[in-house]
Amino acid sequence: MIHPGCQIVNSTFAPWTEVGEGSRILNSTFEAYAYCDRLSDIANTTVGKFANIAALTRIGPTDHPMANASLHHFLYRSTNYWDDIADDAEFLAHRASRRTVLGPDCWLGHGVIVKPEVIIGAGAVIASGAVVTKDVPPYMIMAGIPAQPIRPRFAPGIADRLMALAWWDWSHERLRGALLDFRALTAEAFLEKYQG
Repeated sequence: MIHPGCQIVNSTFAPWTEVGEGSRILNSTFEAYAYCDRLSDIANTTVGKFANIAALTRIGPTDHPMANASLHHFLYRSTNYWDDIADDAEFLAHRASRRTVLGPDCWLGHGVIVKPEVIIGAGAVIASGAVVTKDVPPYMIMAGIPAQPIRPRFAPGIADRLMALAWWDWSHERLRGALLDFRALTAEAFLEKYQG
């Protein structure tokens, strides 16, 4: 579902995805069940299955040519200013190549910023207002500017078992069959039932 007022450019969406009202999605991929809330700005990003992205987030923000005499986009979006010169395709391709990756079932709180080329691990939680400048391990809770580890969500054995179970790759039907257990069981109890 793509809500009203969105700008979608060169992006793809798997089934059961949602883009919140007024969001801008550029050169990105949303894997199954991923969503972003309103006014999210996502560029050059792979959004993993079941990723949860709150409102007013900025993921994969593009950069400016800091080594040049000017930072302004007239340098690379030149066709907006002159009819006789092309945009700087090399610079724009470089920007697009700096991919950000959000792992499955991660949660980015309200107002989070994730810099380009950062990988957020599966099940990680990023607190509201955090600025993520470095990779985040799976199931880690991060907060602050720049974001720092607060604590793991689970003990290492539980996190490793969840990674091995990879429930985010289950079929839609299998997810429905396990829905009541997802709701009622702790992660440990869920693993005992579905992994043994």
